[in-house]
Amino acid sequence: MDLEPILNARSVAIVGATKVPTKRGYQTIRALLDEGYEGAIYPVNPKETRIMGLKCYPAVAEIPGEVDVALVATPAKTVPAILEDCGKKGVKGAVILATGFGETGVEGKTLEKEILDVAGRNTIRLIGPNTSGMINLKENLNLMGLKGSPKGDIALLTQSGNMALTLITEAKLKSRKGFTYYVGVGNEADIRFHEYLEFFTQDSDTRAILMYVEGMRDGRKFLQQAYKTTKKKPIILLKSGRSATGKQSAGSHTGALAGMSRVAMGAFQRAGIVVIENSDELFPAAETLSSLPPIKNNKIAILADGGGHATIAADTLTDLGVEIPELERGTQEKLRSILPSGAAVRNPIDVAGGTDDNPAIFADCARTLLKDPNIGGLLIVGLFGGYGIRFAESLAWIEEDAAHQMGKMVKEKKKAIVVHSLYNSEKPHSLDLLRYYDIPVYGSLDVACKCIGVLAQYGRYLKSYHAVSNFVLKEGVKAKPEGQQIINAALQQKRSSLLESEAKQLLKLHGVAVPTDLLAKTAAEALDAAARIGGKVVLKIASPDILHKSDAKGVLLNLQGKEQVRKAFKEIITNAKAYRAEAEIEGVLVSPMAVKGVEVIIGTKIDDQFGPVIMYGLGGILVEIIKDVSFRVLPITRLSAKHMISETQSHPILDGIRGEAPYDKKALVNLLLTCSEIIESYPQIHEMDLNPVIVNHEGLSIVDARILLKCAPEGEKTGSAT
Repeated sequence: MDLEPILNARSVAIVGATKVPTKRGYQTIRALLDEGYEGAIYPVNPKETRIMGLKCYPAVAEIPGEVDVALVATPAKTVPAILEDCGKKGVKGAVILATGFGETGVEGKTLEKEILDVAGRNTIRLIGPNTSGMINLKENLNLMGLKGSPKGDIALLTQSGNMALTLITEAKLKSRKGFTYYVGVGNEADIRFHEYLEFFTQDSDTRAILMYVEGMRDGRKFLQQAYKTTKKKPIILLKSGRSATGKQSAGSHTGALAGMSRVAMGAFQRAGIVVIENSDELFPAAETLSSLPPIKNNKIAILADGGGHATIAADTLTDLGVEIPELERGTQEKLRSILPSGAAVRNPIDVAGGTDDNPAIFADCARTLLKDPNIGGLLIVGLFGGYGIRFAESLAWIEEDAAHQMGKMVKEKKKAIVVHSLYNSEKPHSLDLLRYYDIPVYGSLDVACKCIGVLAQYGRYLKSYHAVSNFVLKEGVKAKPEGQQIINAALQQKRSSLLESEAKQLLKLHGVAVPTDLLAKTAAEALDAAARIGGKVVLKIASPDILHKSDAKGVLLNLQGKEQVRKAFKEIITNAKAYRAEAEIEGVLVSPMAVKGVEVIIGTKIDDQFGPVIMYGLGGILVEIIKDVSFRVLPITRLSAKHMISETQSHPILDGIRGEAPYDKKALVNLLLTCSEIIESYPQIHEMDLNPVIVNHEGLSIVDARILLKCAPEGEKTGSAT
């Protein structure tokens, strides 16, 4: 939807306008007047005639002119009637400050639904409720009442008023940067994150989008929009709740391991979003990405006036995945001609005291380093900016000249420079000059490293953009008629899951090699099945009511010979009836004993915010203890599948250890892609667990397969585990 009339409103009604200075209905009018908003301002309060020299109206419907947006600064229970009044006037949007809606419980959710119904009938778009407001700094449209917010080129989108205050204050005190817009998303009852994102993407004055997120109503649409946005401008995001376990699902392995935060973090990064984990790095990262070009080759140089800082920076950047390459021979020779004989010129570069009496050498070295084709960006660490303080006042003007030179280099070379300075808090003019040229300066070495690291991260993403999924599911495109029949038959029988044999048949229809499994209803049939399969076999209970076979003692392994098979059949049936007397028992599944290999798990689930996701990791009965897994929002590409495998700590096992031959990772990648295809093809599937999948040196074997369906009978708890 077009948010232009709301975020760029030319007329505003303040519902709940007041003469009390501590109230938002006063503070907003004061801010609009003081900051020079040129649109029409209409205070609304039936008990007042004038407020701050402006005529006051008893209701929005009685305002004579057009009203683009209404700021509603009244209690929650009054909001439905106010929105009805706004509807009579044709108001396009409302910013609802009140709390007491969906965030408070059942009654609040009912009230939130009511205001959505009213807004929908009257075609009013809602910001909030439970929002701190919004600001358009370009037009001085301040519906937050906050004074002195700095203007700039960063759009700010948060679910926390306090976080907004923190970031705005940080920009005001520590930076030359500021904001184009601020929106407090609140409960996201109507206008969603992805809609704001689309608006900011199209805004030519916004160069970066800074976000604080607690949760999302429509995560998949957000990812789809973020995929489009990050190609044009960076998104920097802090997600709260990383320590929460997330909502547990159904009891399946995949559901138990797919905490919301873990899925969200991976999805955000895959969409090209720069995810920040520490709040003190959030604004600096946005400042850097809005100021400097991304580093295209992931390679940077470190220029330091002390070995300690150089070493720490090198370690930190390496941990962030940034390369610190050796310099070309010509670059090293040029640096030797500039620096003292004791200087280190390999990278990191230590000037070894060469700048103590002439800080202009920083500019000379920077020029040389940025000319090196191997170098995509430069991190300067140490004392720059403080030579006039530390050594002699006369050096201050030399530092200022060096700052001018480095600023011009960034513009000419289109390569980034980030500076760490021990003297940042002293605010020397040379550091202000760097900021004037959009070169960020930080007093924290860790923050400075993170900032040049995010330039490299964003550059890496842009380089691989073509290989990334756009998060669009193509439901049913590759469904097989026979596969749909299997699922439909189970749903008609009001089953919440497929039998293992049905699940494996579905996999087989999509080209997956599955072992020969035979269903035996009697001990005699089990003996016949074992004889047909040959060799050692496995017996497993086949029941739509028993998904946790191991819990029911319904799995017996390494069986060979008539006596073992006959005894195992009876034991499994007895155990199953003891576990769940009312269970419908189809019989016992007889399967060949899998060849020894590496046990892995592949699973899918429906995430509340992002929809279908897939998991890969080390499998077997210890999967939920070891938790060596990775996640992706579906669909996935071949590159994504490879990355899922390589992200796990156990992935070197697949390369073969102690002289073993490597295991078949190609078959594993193909299986991940097939699982992605199956979930896209059959939207009725709720979860799928393949555990264990035994990977061999050539091929793999799916030992157990579980597929849960979305239409589970009401009140039935479903899950799967072997």
